[in-house]
Amino acid sequence: MAQIGETETSPSDDAARAGWLYYVGGLTQDQIARELGVSRQRAQRLVSRAMAEGLIHVRLEHRIAACLDLESRLTRRFGLTRCRVAPSPGQGGDPIASIAPTAAAELERFLRMPEPLVIALGTGRALRGMVDAMEGLEAEQHRLVSMIGNIAPDGSASFFDVIMRIADKVRAPHYPMPVPVVSETAEERAAFHALAPVRRVVDLARAADVIFVGVGQMGPNAPLVADGFVSQAEMAEMEARGAVGEIAGWIFDSQGQYLDVGTNERVGGVRVPAERSNPVIGVAAGPAKVAAITAALRSRILNGLITDEATARAILDRG
Repeated sequence: MAQIGETETSPSDDAARAGWLYYVGGLTQDQIARELGVSRQRAQRLVSRAMAEGLIHVRLEHRIAACLDLESRLTRRFGLTRCRVAPSPGQGGDPIASIAPTAAAELERFLRMPEPLVIALGTGRALRGMVDAMEGLEAEQHRLVSMIGNIAPDGSASFFDVIMRIADKVRAPHYPMPVPVVSETAEERAAFHALAPVRRVVDLARAADVIFVGVGQMGPNAPLVADGFVSQAEMAEMEARGAVGEIAGWIFDSQGQYLDVGTNERVGGVRVPAERSNPVIGVAAGPAKVAAITAALRSRILNGLITDEATARAILDRG
């Protein structure tokens, strides 16, 4: 039994220490094994666990020439204000894990600016990955606001909402969008938006100095379907009307034009207008996202992009 004043170490503690010694201390696995008093095989497993559990975040500082070339081509093709392309994760790898550190560095660039900014954020796996990869920093001069509702169909908080998560890291004032992601009816949505607190959050989001959003695809595996906001039947109907993607819950076609169908009559968040002058940065990667990203770039709903090599090449082939 531990005595008063002693602290028992957990497997997670050991993994964190092993990860620190390997990635920061520069020790070999043999040296880590000796330092921790374990076998080399256990030291190797601990280092792997530190990475798998997100205890260690790795950022690539060297700008790979192929990524730079893709950034330049995308910028020229779509007139982007900002473009970052991360190395692809390899066959079977998760593209979100590849782009999250790059997206985090881009968001941190804005958070470190001394002048106060309103920074608006969407939701989704890519945005959550971005926030998880961020460093903690003090950014009390900025305001953070959600572009999309934070209430799921069962009344619970939306799992991929990132406002609270990022606010904990940067200590900035934050404004969730206190409405359902998708309301049951257009009348219900109108009732929510008639409330004074909701109007204030909506006005703040519309006045954002910079926006970071994910990009959702259509189809049976679409985020809106997977998270229970849309039925398979309604998704199929919207696809039949030309829908290829969504940003902040708003559905658009292959030319990036918003459609007057389906959930667009009931979505609770703020629509990102095309041709916005301030930065609107999409954070998205993967084969399923290519059509939606390309459409949003064509219409300039997005004027910035963070993606990976494979997705960038597919967009250029398509766009």
